[in-house]
Amino acid sequence: MELYELISKNENLIFTDAASGASKSIKEMHQSLEIEDLRSVVFIYNDNQLPAIETLLNFYQSRFTIALLGQGTNTDFKENLEAKYTPYYIYDPSRNSIEGYTAINTSDSITLFRRNENSIYPIHPKIKLLLSTSGTTGSPKFVRLSVENLVQNAKSILEYLPIKSDDVVPLNVPVHSVYGMSIFNTNCMKAHQIVCTDKDVFQKEFWSDLKHYGYATLGGVPYFYEMLHSIGFFRKDHPSLRYFTHGGGMLSHKLIEIISEYNERFDKQFFAQYGQTEASGRMAFLPPKDLLRKATSIGRAIKNGRFEIDNETSELIYYGPNIFGGYAERRADLQFYDQEEKLHTGDQARVDSEGYYYITGRLKRIVKLFGTRINLDEIELLLKNTLGGQTFICLNIHDKHLAVLYTDETVNKEVIVNVLKAKLSLHSSSLKVIYLDIVPLTANGKVNYPVIKESLESEIAV
Repeated sequence: MELYELISKNENLIFTDAASGASKSIKEMHQSLEIEDLRSVVFIYNDNQLPAIETLLNFYQSRFTIALLGQGTNTDFKENLEAKYTPYYIYDPSRNSIEGYTAINTSDSITLFRRNENSIYPIHPKIKLLLSTSGTTGSPKFVRLSVENLVQNAKSILEYLPIKSDDVVPLNVPVHSVYGMSIFNTNCMKAHQIVCTDKDVFQKEFWSDLKHYGYATLGGVPYFYEMLHSIGFFRKDHPSLRYFTHGGGMLSHKLIEIISEYNERFDKQFFAQYGQTEASGRMAFLPPKDLLRKATSIGRAIKNGRFEIDNETSELIYYGPNIFGGYAERRADLQFYDQEEKLHTGDQARVDSEGYYYITGRLKRIVKLFGTRINLDEIELLLKNTLGGQTFICLNIHDKHLAVLYTDETVNKEVIVNVLKAKLSLHSSSLKVIYLDIVPLTANGKVNYPVIKESLESEIAV
């Protein structure tokens, strides 16, 4: 397996449990679990802890196809998925028993559930990884990825990220998200220490671990950086940190200005990136030197990739060896791997005279209210830029209301209404401005729009 071989060649690599400080080398991880040599499926419910990572690496070097999900996945969703795909092994420390499975100790610290009945069925030899498209709840739809997809994407990322052989890297982005997976793969190939943690920026342990281990980098989606801004992170230096990575959506211009000033003051680098699960992670990056000059641009395509824009719809289309092999919604779909030549991203974009690309919206995030065409992503950015980089969430409710949710209690609701009325020429009766104290997130840390929308639509009458 080339992916595992590239990781195992990094003999300097160790994995550390953040809480206990216990570490294991890549050599100690090698075939540390007693698993059968089969062509079948394993479900790994990941929590970014050391046992989950050890399990993942053992199955990386096997013939198994890995379905990687979050340990916090809804129980009914877990059972539904397991019924559809009948995995031979399941790793899930959150359950003591699983119907139809027997618990087996494959090492001193790791227990797997093994299926009682034969669940061997045809699986295309190229399918190595299955990543969910739906977060913690929803349909059993997976993106089918090959070893080649993952290796090509990791190699392209290594071309531009300044990873050093002595770097200490936290898994603060869930590895079961494609962004977290790309962080994991690239740093396993080149860095020194991977710190396995499930802590976030609101927990004091995260900050004590950062200081104790000397993290070289942090990665996150826009909400992560908005939260860093809200707690005053960009006002002081953390000397061990050299660079930051970003993915999963656009940052506001205001926040980019704040981050740029921070980078200049404390000599840091910030890599804005653009990617999708269907492209194994990254498709584009913006060099740190261009962050302020090109602001909200996603930059240019990664090595071996290229973009074009559809003349009629303005949709961004990507070409590259990291494009997936189609979707799976049931186990019969695992017989096939259909390598796509191009990826329709679903994002609308423009390109400037220097070849830098800008996302202008989602095809599905455009609505028409009272005859006015509204791009919800643009409205979010407008509010973030106008009111200081805080979190704003815009949704279409019943095609009759524009719902705007804000998370900063100090923001005046009337100011939000006045900005929207002035910019959109909408009557105040069509606006629903709501304070949200807790933001529901998907498994990969993004704002969970479907959950928020469903809740609002049940509260707001048609």
